[in-house]
Amino acid sequence: MEFRNMTRTKVYLYREKDGGYSCYMDDSAQLNYGLVGEGGTAQEAIDEWEKCYADMKLAFADGSRGEFVETEFEFAYDLASMLNFYAGRFTFSGLSRITGVSAAQLSQYANGYRHASPKTTEKIQNALRLFGNELSQVTLV
Repeated sequence: MEFRNMTRTKVYLYREKDGGYSCYMDDSAQLNYGLVGEGGTAQEAIDEWEKCYADMKLAFADGSRGEFVETEFEFAYDLASMLNFYAGRFTFSGLSRITGVSAAQLSQYANGYRHASPKTTEKIQNALRLFGNELSQVTLV
């Protein structure tokens, strides 16, 4: 079976009110199938998403459903989901030093006790991008 040129599809990872996580595709996705991922953690939702994608690929393998449109996924997170997904890699105090947002506030966002304003979300995103850019320039000897 042949696949068309690979596309990119935006997938939103969102923390639900019950504390679980869901993944869903952007409405503009040009795919001939749908996927969903759910889990108790952000990683579980992404793992289920990837399993659904692999299962869908197999379902198209015999050709009876048409041509499978292969895609690469670009995950976009709400702030709580991002903080939880990367919790094992960053501490809130470390993120506080990078973003200028207090560790207590970041913890409240991650646990759903508070929601960041669009201005604060943008501040955090911009600070993380600057930090990522700085890291990409590091050369070790």
